[in-house]
Amino acid sequence: MDMTSRVGKEARVAMEIAVEDFNTKTQTNMTLYTRNSKGKVVQAIQDAINLINTYKVEAILGLQNLEEVLSVGEIGSNAQIPTLSLLDSVPQWALDRLPFLVQASPSQVAQMKAFVAIMESCGWNQFTLIYEDINSASIQVIPHLMEAIKESSVQMSNIINLSPLTSSSFLEQLERIKSQQCRVFLVHTSLETGISLFQSAQNMSMMESGYVWITTNLITDLLHTANPSTFLTMEGVVGLGSFFPDRGSWFLDFSTKFQTKFKIEQPEEENNMPGIFAVQAYDATWIAALTLSEKNTSGQNFMDAVSSQSFAGISGEVRFINRKPAASHVFHIINVVGKYYGQLGFWSEGLGFSEVVNDRATYNNSLQNLGHIFWPGRPLHTPTGGVVPSTVNPLRVGVPVMAMFKKFVEVKYDNRLHKYTYTGYSIELFKETVRRLPYYVPYEFHHFNGTYDSLVEQVYLKNFDAVVGDVSVVSWRYQYAEFTHPYTETGLVMIVPVSPYHGQWLFVKPFTLGMWALTIIVNIYCGFVVWLIERNNSPELQGSSLNQTGVLFCLVFTRMFYTNVENVNSNLTRVTTVAWLFAAIIIGQCYTASLTSMLTVRRLIPKVTDCETLKNSNAIVGYDKGSQVGSYLVDVLGFKHENIRSFTSPEEYVHALGNKEIAAVFLAAPYAKLFLSKYCKRFTTAGTTYAEGGFAFAFSKGSPMLPDFTKALLNVSESGTLREIEKRMLGSEHCVDQEAIQDEYERLGLGSFWSLFLLAGGTSTVALAIYVIQNLCQLERSLVTIISDARKFCVHRRKRLSRKVSDVESAESPNAQEIT
Repeated sequence: MDMTSRVGKEARVAMEIAVEDFNTKTQTNMTLYTRNSKGKVVQAIQDAINLINTYKVEAILGLQNLEEVLSVGEIGSNAQIPTLSLLDSVPQWALDRLPFLVQASPSQVAQMKAFVAIMESCGWNQFTLIYEDINSASIQVIPHLMEAIKESSVQMSNIINLSPLTSSSFLEQLERIKSQQCRVFLVHTSLETGISLFQSAQNMSMMESGYVWITTNLITDLLHTANPSTFLTMEGVVGLGSFFPDRGSWFLDFSTKFQTKFKIEQPEEENNMPGIFAVQAYDATWIAALTLSEKNTSGQNFMDAVSSQSFAGISGEVRFINRKPAASHVFHIINVVGKYYGQLGFWSEGLGFSEVVNDRATYNNSLQNLGHIFWPGRPLHTPTGGVVPSTVNPLRVGVPVMAMFKKFVEVKYDNRLHKYTYTGYSIELFKETVRRLPYYVPYEFHHFNGTYDSLVEQVYLKNFDAVVGDVSVVSWRYQYAEFTHPYTETGLVMIVPVSPYHGQWLFVKPFTLGMWALTIIVNIYCGFVVWLIERNNSPELQGSSLNQTGVLFCLVFTRMFYTNVENVNSNLTRVTTVAWLFAAIIIGQCYTASLTSMLTVRRLIPKVTDCETLKNSNAIVGYDKGSQVGSYLVDVLGFKHENIRSFTSPEEYVHALGNKEIAAVFLAAPYAKLFLSKYCKRFTTAGTTYAEGGFAFAFSKGSPMLPDFTKALLNVSESGTLREIEKRMLGSEHCVDQEAIQDEYERLGLGSFWSLFLLAGGTSTVALAIYVIQNLCQLERSLVTIISDARKFCVHRRKRLSRKVSDVESAESPNAQEIT
């Protein structure tokens, strides 16, 4: 061991106590030989050879840096002497190459998952890793950190390697990361380097409100050994440390012995409490002694026994798998406050944060549930991990001057205030998005008079930090910048003049098909009733069947307009005609009104229907000057260079389209809505909508603010604020007249006139029923009269015959028999 270090001092005392306890408990005579390597690999090699050859040791313990592990491990493997390393990150390839090497301390790499859990709980998505390449941390720790953040939204914005830097180099590195937006730092260094780092950070005002510092176990596990005065430079630091149960009777007994012995052997040390390294050294020594105490367990038998047994130690149950103990899955969390540090709680893999670690523990995913945390500067709320206004220059935002539609972006020079003013929908939306960020961002607008491609390129040239305006998301612009989520609808549309149009069947549009059918049926029915009632009284309604059929259909379509009822003989006909005429007048007037409105409103159709027609006719088309639409028309849609013309205002479009200088205009979908809301009666969209990315904010490539801006922009949209800003700044984007034209004609149906049809049809039906009943009654009276007359005639004839017979018989005429 390097017994000049605090780790080595604790480990030596713990090993001596472990051997004493083991010999007392098992009545054996286990001997511990200690050697001080002083952190030098050559010294460690010499000590190992001496212990093996001179003292015939059966196992070697210690080795807390990778160079010693590899060198002494190879010597032990060649001599078939088991070598137990207290390094918790022995590479797997070393274990595979050295068959007698054992990693005796559990791996602590799961603390990287705990760090990611803290990041997610606090809503931070960017951090900077500051590490010292101790024991090949770059290949042992960083891969596990990358694996932990892979499944989350957390990103590592920067990596700083501090070794072998001097204090002046500390200042240079800190100055560099201070100028960046990220304010969350993960520190993976030794305690000595960490203290120097925090002192430098304090001198640079980086231990103030807004900053977040989180340390790994390399620092946290040794904080109990640090001078309390050094904590003043670390106030607000949150640390992740290795966990071991410190309430059991075994540990309490060990702690008492350790403090007594350590105070005697190391009087220069101020703190005598044992840490995780003492506990791990005690357990490793106990495991080695217990295994060696069994018969024939040296050499390969020792390795087999270690790999197949479980051991109960101060740190809990230890079980080796592939010559490694199971990795730690529980870590304690501390917070440095003033001259002290206190324990906040614990994090358990797969469970979350908790205040205790036992059967009664309550777990959750929120760090804040562990209680109030004192961050650097002691802010009242959790830091945002973002920009600190007092130390960061304002965000330089480029704004286009040549925007065609000033409702989106307008840049004016105020002669009274002697400065430029920036207004418009895009500007207001940007301001609202900034207000939704989880941190404060100062910014200042700068006007730019050039093309949009040149404006985006300024971000790449570091002249601007961002671009705000009606800037479209185009693939080739990604070589200069990155974009937020689009805040307008996407697409490129073609706008053309319109011409009026009415269909040849427009006269049937006022009524629905059902309405027409029922109107015809009711008219025929009413006409039939009138014809049936009046046909016996009107000679013109009589004649052959063909003639009466023609008269009936003529009556059906003329009675509605025939108001002279003097020639009508029956009151039934009068009643039917009045009801029929009443319904016909109302329905006819409604039809006339509906048809009139259809003829009054012009129906507009585009003069050009597709892009191919324009190209085939060699027509000239327009686009907004300075935009990427010109390149799209040539490169994608196939227009000739000489057939495209740029314009700078909507009024120029109107004039050119009206004078037929151009046949169509290609505009981005947001522009098209704004244009048609003003000129909807003269122009319309035609053809398909071509793919385009919509408008978005541009940032420098790799900017840590981009995810935050995108999230804030989505929040503005989902909360309805985006729609409110759009209504306030752009006004109504719909044209009421155009919508009425484009919709189907509103046609009259049965639902509006069923009562009239019921009146006309019902009246006719009642009249028909009365007429039929009257005819039946009249027929019955005629039949009765005929039968009565027939009876009277028969009686009279019978009487006359009877008188004649009587007269003959009384005269006793010789011819009476003949007469009779």
